[in-house]
Amino acid sequence: MAEQRYDVVVVGAGPAGSSAAYWLASAGFDVLVLEKAHFPREKVCGDGLTPRGVAALAAMGIDTTDEGWVRHRGLRVHGGGQVVEVDWPRLARWPADGLIRTRADLDAQLARHAVAAGAQVRFGVTVAEPLLDDAGRVCGVRATDGEEFRAALVISAEGLSGRLAKAVGLNRRTDVPLGVAVRQYLTTPRTHDPYLDISFDLTASGPDAASMPGYGWFFPMGDGTANVGFGLLDTRYAGDDDTRTVYRRWIASLPPSWGIDPDRPGTPLRGAGLPTSLSRRPAYTRGLLLVGDSAGTVNPFNGEGISYAMETGRTGAGVVRAALARPDGPAREAVLRGYPDLLRREFGAHHRLGGLFLKGLARPELVRFATAHGLKRPAAVAIALRLMGNLSDGRDGDAVDRTLDVLHRLTPAR
Repeated sequence: MAEQRYDVVVVGAGPAGSSAAYWLASAGFDVLVLEKAHFPREKVCGDGLTPRGVAALAAMGIDTTDEGWVRHRGLRVHGGGQVVEVDWPRLARWPADGLIRTRADLDAQLARHAVAAGAQVRFGVTVAEPLLDDAGRVCGVRATDGEEFRAALVISAEGLSGRLAKAVGLNRRTDVPLGVAVRQYLTTPRTHDPYLDISFDLTASGPDAASMPGYGWFFPMGDGTANVGFGLLDTRYAGDDDTRTVYRRWIASLPPSWGIDPDRPGTPLRGAGLPTSLSRRPAYTRGLLLVGDSAGTVNPFNGEGISYAMETGRTGAGVVRAALARPDGPAREAVLRGYPDLLRREFGAHHRLGGLFLKGLARPELVRFATAHGLKRPAAVAIALRLMGNLSDGRDGDAVDRTLDVLHRLTPAR
């Protein structure tokens, strides 16, 4: 079999992998993406893109005006018997709306976009292990059928499993939050609602000692259905019930106005892990660079992962581009070793704050007080939304942005 050699091999064609491939191919690099599934394929997710995700799509030139994209203007937050609607903030740095699209459609479109930029994508290829040179450096990958693909650098966009990362000794840290989410699609007359519903009332009585810390969601898909699910953002604070039990209990407690009949069949209830807090470190070692869920970039505040997958795909591609412009050796390696620090500077403090938030979310009495009193003040909810969604103009913004900037700079990025 002829040797197959590329500048970069990307493993995984989700938002992180396709984004990395797009940016590298656009810069003229010979990029191969290997994806074990055949697209379109289903992926457990809330399907919601915050303004950060909208910005990442716009940067890649993705057209979000065609059929299949559903816009939403903000969140409708339920908690402590209170309900408040809050629009996404109007900021200079970020768009003022969000988007909905199934991951089956989104991921396929992103992969096509990478191909249009010049990347090659091969579906149905399961990567078994990395190829190592005599110095123990990753120099390619081997598929389960024995086929080998060699490259100057390999990018892992494999998600939580991180098979390549584990093979070179990069295991997920267990002292930082790991979330889990379950979701299904249910029919509903509220399919065109402009707000995404978030509920902290997971039982009829609200948060109590038996509650599992997390939130439920109802995201209208615009096609007669809604993506309905529950996210537990830190499994270390899980109660006695499992996530699916909590979800079903919450669904059964929803009022008729939500338009959900819990007895009407929906799609199967599926679950997935949410790796947060840059949980697999370092995000670069010995020729292998991690992006998206492989590096643990899910926002611990809200479980948002798509936006950060695309962002880190772009960041990782930029580092690879700069590295490959240097001669092979210490100069190139110095550039690559700076990648983990880039991620920590960009996301570390926010993830640290998110960990503190999750500790509070695990205290039902605190959640009950915060929702019952905080949701009476829409301005306070709007500020919380900006913090949790990592949406700010920083020091160039208003007083709220400058305060959030100070808060992030004072928080150690572990």
